[in-house]
Amino acid sequence: MAALDPGTIAPDFTLPRDGGGDVTLSDLKGGPVVLFFYPKDNTPGCTKEAIAFTGLLEDFAASGATVLGISKDSVKKHDNFVAKHDLKVALLSDAEGDVCETYGVWGEKKMYGKTFEGITRTTVLIDAEGRVARVWPKVKVDGHAEEVLEAVRAL
Repeated sequence: MAALDPGTIAPDFTLPRDGGGDVTLSDLKGGPVVLFFYPKDNTPGCTKEAIAFTGLLEDFAASGATVLGISKDSVKKHDNFVAKHDLKVALLSDAEGDVCETYGVWGEKKMYGKTFEGITRTTVLIDAEGRVARVWPKVKVDGHAEEVLEAVRAL
């Protein structure tokens, strides 16, 4: 499935999160939501991205935004990732990959001459009404969390 277009209603989901419990997207209406999809816990780029969002979490909260990281890693792996790097951002487990497919971030990737299926690092900003406000496909980590914060503030 192709990535979502701005203006479309963000598909609802319920996923388990680190530390226990579930998060349902529609429960977060009324404020912006940042979904950052990333390939794998404890890899260099993913760690850097999660730390960057954690570092700006208070700024996102001051803007009324909720920040959620999503990968196919298990809740247990997320718990270890959170503990190892003192992350404050909520990490959701899409172990079956349904949400990744719905949001158009799962597909063919190429790295070091090999082709495989995986998550393309993508961020989706959802407005307070539950509509996709902006999509960042194929994210480059450096400066990305700051750019997303600017977009949240501009809503």
